[in-house]
Amino acid sequence: MLTQLRIQNFKSWRDTGQMRFAPLTGFFGPNSSGKTSILQFLLMLKQTVESNQRSQVLELGNNPAAREFYVNLGTFTDITFNKEVPGKISFEITWNTVEILFVNEDDIVEVEKPSQTISFTAEIDQKEDYIPKVNHLLYAIDEQVRVSVQRCEHPTAQNQSYKLFFEPSQSGHSENGSYISTVYKYYGLPATVQGLTVKEIGSLDNLNREFESCFYNIRYLGPLRAYPDRIYLWSGSTVDDVGSRGERTIQALLHSARTSKDDWAAIIAATSGVQTDTEQQVAKWLKQLNLIDSFELRPIAEGRPEYEVHVRQTENSPEVLLTEVGFGISQILPVLTLCYYAPQGSTIILEQPELHLHPSVQAGLADVFVDVIKNRNLQIILESHSEHLLHRLQLRMAEEKLLPSDVALYFTQIKQGESKLEELAIDEYGSINNWPQNFFGDEMGDLVATAEAAMKRQMQQQGNHA
Repeated sequence: MLTQLRIQNFKSWRDTGQMRFAPLTGFFGPNSSGKTSILQFLLMLKQTVESNQRSQVLELGNNPAAREFYVNLGTFTDITFNKEVPGKISFEITWNTVEILFVNEDDIVEVEKPSQTISFTAEIDQKEDYIPKVNHLLYAIDEQVRVSVQRCEHPTAQNQSYKLFFEPSQSGHSENGSYISTVYKYYGLPATVQGLTVKEIGSLDNLNREFESCFYNIRYLGPLRAYPDRIYLWSGSTVDDVGSRGERTIQALLHSARTSKDDWAAIIAATSGVQTDTEQQVAKWLKQLNLIDSFELRPIAEGRPEYEVHVRQTENSPEVLLTEVGFGISQILPVLTLCYYAPQGSTIILEQPELHLHPSVQAGLADVFVDVIKNRNLQIILESHSEHLLHRLQLRMAEEKLLPSDVALYFTQIKQGESKLEELAIDEYGSINNWPQNFFGDEMGDLVATAEAAMKRQMQQQGNHA
């Protein structure tokens, strides 16, 4: 789970400051205030990890040969604060893991603690050749092990452009460092380093894999979701997620139903009354949110790869296809599916999950998120404009169903030409003690202005009849 993030000189952010990330982390604020940019930064890091271009420091999403990008950010100049040339971006990200091996003074040992804290810091700059380069990077593990890489001002004869420092070092080369030719992407440490021990090199490889695992475990769903279809194709192939537009939602549900039926443990749990199938959870929430009464995926004929989605809006309504009911159902369907399809321990990034939904359903989404962070060990990071979602979270905190440590909520705004961030101070009773002015618009001001306008018109009408 991501626990902290700080971004400097990215788009409208000169400096976000240190952001605390919780199981449920939300960003609220006006349009174009920097909320989306924070999510875009994480997605940029993710798509770079997933890129097959090892020499490309950052994958900004404008490579036409690639199959898919989460974000398209243009050039490095486009993403630097005030479009500065030469530009520089730096960031620090921290997360918890139980997978990594680390080096202590004696040996490489597997950590017995419930989790480890890994912090990664990087600075990327762009000189006159307009090619971004890693200036330095640093891994810190539980504040005990530090691996840092620093770019040399004057490369050596063998084009050794960087120096790597390993602390604590078993080889004794920590003080002077070891020369290396390059790092790959913005985080990748070399597979071989002259002067380091085999165990130390193995630890570098562990760090690479752990960093990549952190971002492979992130799933993303954007605000513009695919329209429903009358027929969906699925031939039985594995589906990783629902797609950034929710275009693979039905295929994910079908894959989940197939795998759960083949799993003996799932069958035992199902016969005990425990819901294990993603489709069952989705159907349950669609009904609980008063959107539909029933939901079923059905092949058009036995052995065929074409499927239809049949729904019944009320208990007594006729059964119809998904395309014949309200648009909001097809828009919330990817959100619900991703929440119950993503593997436990995943981080889910959601942009405006409340889009096209009735206010009561927006509030109900908050209960979905509380359920999955509590019962599925998911982390939710979202950007939202929904006051109804926020108020429901406040209610659940007042009811002690959600702790202050479970949430980290932020308000963004533009001040003097740059984005500013303020964490909402929510107490254990769900009260926000630093509610920003006009957080969701001036609702009270509108009510007062409406009453004054109505009174003025009434007085004018009475005067005309006098």
